[in-house]
Amino acid sequence: MKIKTLFLLSICLCLISGCKKDHILKLPITYQKGFGPFESSGGGSIPLYNNDENNPWKNTFLKVTGIPKKWTDVKVGDINSDFHQYVYQNYHSGNISKEWFEKLKIMWNWEPDTLNLSKEPIKCRAAFAIGNDSTGNTMVVVDVNNNYDFSDDEPFELIQFDSELDWDSLANNEAIYVTFERLLNNKKIQFKVPLLISSVNMDQYYLLCNFAQYGTAKLENHLISIHSFKFTNLTYKDVGITINQSLNGEKAVFNNEYLEIGNDLYKNLGVNRNKDVLLLEKMDLSKNQIRSTQIGNKPFDFSEKQFQKQNMISLDSLRGKYVLLEFWDTWCGPCIKEIPNLKTIYNKTDKSKFEIIGIVGNNQITVLEKFANKHGITWPQIIDSSNKIKEKYGVRGIPATFLINPEGIIIAKDLRGKELETKIDSLINKASR
Repeated sequence: MKIKTLFLLSICLCLISGCKKDHILKLPITYQKGFGPFESSGGGSIPLYNNDENNPWKNTFLKVTGIPKKWTDVKVGDINSDFHQYVYQNYHSGNISKEWFEKLKIMWNWEPDTLNLSKEPIKCRAAFAIGNDSTGNTMVVVDVNNNYDFSDDEPFELIQFDSELDWDSLANNEAIYVTFERLLNNKKIQFKVPLLISSVNMDQYYLLCNFAQYGTAKLENHLISIHSFKFTNLTYKDVGITINQSLNGEKAVFNNEYLEIGNDLYKNLGVNRNKDVLLLEKMDLSKNQIRSTQIGNKPFDFSEKQFQKQNMISLDSLRGKYVLLEFWDTWCGPCIKEIPNLKTIYNKTDKSKFEIIGIVGNNQITVLEKFANKHGITWPQIIDSSNKIKEKYGVRGIPATFLINPEGIIIAKDLRGKELETKIDSLINKASR
């Protein structure tokens, strides 16, 4: 009887597992030059080498030759296509300590994907050098063939970052192709990718880079476009995704989000980079039955104790108001810079119609109290000590904001400064008529 029960149970599990697999689509990806339907900006920071003896990365610095002899004020750094791979292989080669490796895992809330990372050396970085030529122009040279020698590479003038730059045009006319390595079907391969490098301020110790590449996949007659975390890396772990009906400049949505294609709803499960496939799960639920961080959807609810008070804050209990969720932390420079803007908005706006909920990382109560008093933060705060709200909302960088309407629907994301103030003023004025 027991054996029969176990047999029937195994059949049921197989059927359930089979149904689940049938819902997962694996769509082959091809890669395109440029930014497609997505917005681009300066991209990610690429640090210059710092030879401080206490620098935990010192043993990982690339050793290069061939820097132009007439250059002055030369600094060297590297561009990273896959930071996780870089950390993982340097840990196994002994270039970074176990203690530092464990700290990084905690900082990023990251567990290495050992199936898609190689312990063997892979060229997931390319060196660059920056300096002034004999005429005083700031130049940069990139080791495009990844042979650790700049003598066979062509220097070029550094682009000064400007938010008004036409990045699509730059991708077509100014991008250089750089060779990296990665795993594909568990084999090490070389690939070339277009790269843009720019600078915000030459007094800074870093440059900005964009990998000017996005992926496309097809589902029936629909073209799906994908980018890897705002073009700052090539891991395709935190992907932006949109469909061909959205080629009107709107911002892409991010990982753990959904696509509506015809009458069907698909959950974005991300990209398997080792296989170069986009994973989509066909949902049996309707849009109204799900929670996500996508504009137009209901956000994830939470109920947490308010900092310095005993009452609980529930997102659903704030229905009837516009609510701004702000993910931030006391060490975050851009977050601190945004505080005066939030104070201005909060102090002038009717609290019966608008509320801000700050969600701050793990902080000691005394530290946060002192910080809040110093900066005049009076809106409710939640200490997200275990990062569970941050994880639920898929927040990978701060500050991050979600604007929710009185019906409990997300209507905007990542608004800051004057743009946020104008949006709130418009909504409140409209609601008051």
